[in-house]
Amino acid sequence: MQPPAGHTPSTASEPLPHHRARPVHWVITAAALAAVVVCALLVGPRDETAAASTPGATAPSGPAPDARAAHFPLDCGGGPVDVVRQAAADLDGDGRPETTAVVRCASGGGTPASGVYVLAPPSAQGRPPRVLATLVDPAEKMSVTGFRVTGEAVSATLLGYSSARVPRCCPDRSRNVEWRWRDGKFALTALPVAGSV
Repeated sequence: MQPPAGHTPSTASEPLPHHRARPVHWVITAAALAAVVVCALLVGPRDETAAASTPGATAPSGPAPDARAAHFPLDCGGGPVDVVRQAAADLDGDGRPETTAVVRCASGGGTPASGVYVLAPPSAQGRPPRVLATLVDPAEKMSVTGFRVTGEAVSATLLGYSSARVPRCCPDRSRNVEWRWRDGKFALTALPVAGSV
């Protein structure tokens, strides 16, 4: 069988050009890998403390309050407060981000009641963030799951108990709710129960 015109077949003693590794190839490959690693470290993973945004909305000015620096109206008997979740967004449309946080008393066991609070930036430099609103009071003895902040709404699933006889480990009531800023306060809306008309 004749090779095509103009084609010179390679032999075992002549490796193809791409098989010859040159030092410059290794240097370029190492530099590219280093650049990828550095970019990944600088960008890092996003977590929910990043501000939630609405497509097309302008970014809120200033940093969002850090829930770990706030003082919550939560009686933990001298024990620490556990910030379970937090997310930031400009909920009242004033151009500054608020932080909504789910908190509870730190506990080695059981299911302590949760509170949901909206935090505003501190009133002065060096002060902790201010509690702007209490959406769920821990005195209501509810747990919070499905917490989300999207655009101008805070949503969550509230778990509760029908009576004191229900074990605290096993809530038997559940309701999806949403809060939106209306007329200078957060208005609560109970979402329809799944399967209802």
